[in-house]
Amino acid sequence: MSKRAGERGSRTCVYAGSFDPPTNGHMYMIEKGAGLFDRLIVAVGVNPNKSYTFGLPVRLGMLRQCTGGLRNVEVDSFEGQFLAHYAQSKGAGYILRGIRSDEDYRFEHAMRNVNDDLEPGVTTVFLIPPREICEVSSSFVKGLVGFEGWEQVVKPYVPEPVYNTLIASKIRWRESGAGAEGGTD
Repeated sequence: MSKRAGERGSRTCVYAGSFDPPTNGHMYMIEKGAGLFDRLIVAVGVNPNKSYTFGLPVRLGMLRQCTGGLRNVEVDSFEGQFLAHYAQSKGAGYILRGIRSDEDYRFEHAMRNVNDDLEPGVTTVFLIPPREICEVSSSFVKGLVGFEGWEQVVKPYVPEPVYNTLIASKIRWRESGAGAEGGTD
């Protein structure tokens, strides 16, 4: 039988996402996770069936800039693995997940059960962000980019290094009005 998470020596946790781009909601989770755990691995999950606005090196770079002041946080990436298996391979006893809505809860509840089936020794921990950032997501931020004056609208929702990357990127609103496009790798 696998050891339960609480029986491990170091309290290591994985917080995973696509981080395309990282938002202040992500930073809330990272800062809280850094306070709760001895070691927090912020892991960019790569899904080959998904298209990203920012390439993996850019997302990793933004996260490293955003977390540079957090001594117990490291940034990594993984591909072709279930999150629970990745967490176990890193010696993590915990997975950190955020819940912003009822829909998030239903999805995360199901995934918690799958993760427990895959790795019973890895415990999922849920956090609910404060209401002022509860609706902020990467998709939300990207949907604001490109309109006239978008720079001031987006600024409160992302950390400074991400804002600077957005300003420097080629993301602009399509002429058809169908959504944001572009990006840098």
